[in-house]
Amino acid sequence: MAEPRVIPLTDQRHAASLPSAPVQPPSGLLTDTRGRPLRDLRISVTDRCNFRCSYCMPKDVFGKDYPYLPHSALLSFEEITRLAQQFLAHGVRKIRLTGGEPLLRKNIEALIAQLAQLRTVDGTPPELTLTTNGALLARKAHALKEAGLTRVTVSLDALDDAVFRHMNDVDFPVADVLAGIAAAQEAGLHGLKVNMVVKRGTNDHEIVPMAQHFRGTGIALRFIEYMDVGATNGWRMDEVLPSAQVIARLQEQLPLVPLEPSAPGETAQRWGWANASGQHDATLGEIGLISSVTQAFCHECNRARLSTEGRMYLCLFAGQGYDLRALLRGGASDEALASAIAAIWQGRADRYSALRASLSGEVGSGARRIEMSYIGG
Repeated sequence: MAEPRVIPLTDQRHAASLPSAPVQPPSGLLTDTRGRPLRDLRISVTDRCNFRCSYCMPKDVFGKDYPYLPHSALLSFEEITRLAQQFLAHGVRKIRLTGGEPLLRKNIEALIAQLAQLRTVDGTPPELTLTTNGALLARKAHALKEAGLTRVTVSLDALDDAVFRHMNDVDFPVADVLAGIAAAQEAGLHGLKVNMVVKRGTNDHEIVPMAQHFRGTGIALRFIEYMDVGATNGWRMDEVLPSAQVIARLQEQLPLVPLEPSAPGETAQRWGWANASGQHDATLGEIGLISSVTQAFCHECNRARLSTEGRMYLCLFAGQGYDLRALLRGGASDEALASAIAAIWQGRADRYSALRASLSGEVGSGARRIEMSYIGG
């Protein structure tokens, strides 16, 4: 008989001590101990979600009594914008708003409008993106575009309605997510992406139908290996379908050709749909494979994460973050904030995915890692 799964009542939101940081002006050339630059900032704006996907916020943990953060603990839009400005000064070029479900954050359009006024070290607006489950996208798409959002990524794990309702565990219909995607396209949010988390034995039979549906639509479908994020999703390696097998299944039905990365540090391996002559047909679009379990990309990771309550995390699999909110609310100057961010990043050595196989069962189980709904995906 399998041993029962032990789930903590709350995730462990550890705070690390801030490293000493002599004030120094940012140069936009910040690197960590492995020479990785800081280019991408992911900001979780809420730890709440209206779905209960088993791989992220399982219902048996995140029930009606779960202790979510009080509103006073969340960073205000002004605090988020002020911190984002310091990250941009260090070289960040893309900002992604996540959650939880970011569209649950009231007046999220106002935050997007504030961030859209910021500039990178090159004097250009940052790329502003948002990841959503799509439930509220149909009613929000136009406002998001008008506020300055560049692009949206929608999480969708199946086209089959019964499978999708089972996976989101709140009986939400797939048709409403597809309507949100259509609304985003109509609003002019170009370069849409759809993320499918693949769990062997749960939705892997949906790989080809999903590819067929989005092929030629201008939407890039990305297949994500089921990851050992957090402490509550009951992750098992035998439920991971390696990306190599995803490609093999697709190639049996539809021809694909490998594509070059579109940017340094890109998480997805790109494949393009091929025409009859075996060449990439841009009108058919492309897919992506995010393979953090079987093909670690830690060596190129250029992402920092800012949690809902203002802690800076250096890895999706981190066990603790650095409390920037305390500096903000303690009266720190912009120079002091920028110096703290620099000191944290310069000490970064994280490469969990590259070391996963060599870690002990206790460490590898995720028992002390932060939940993805809090840190942002």
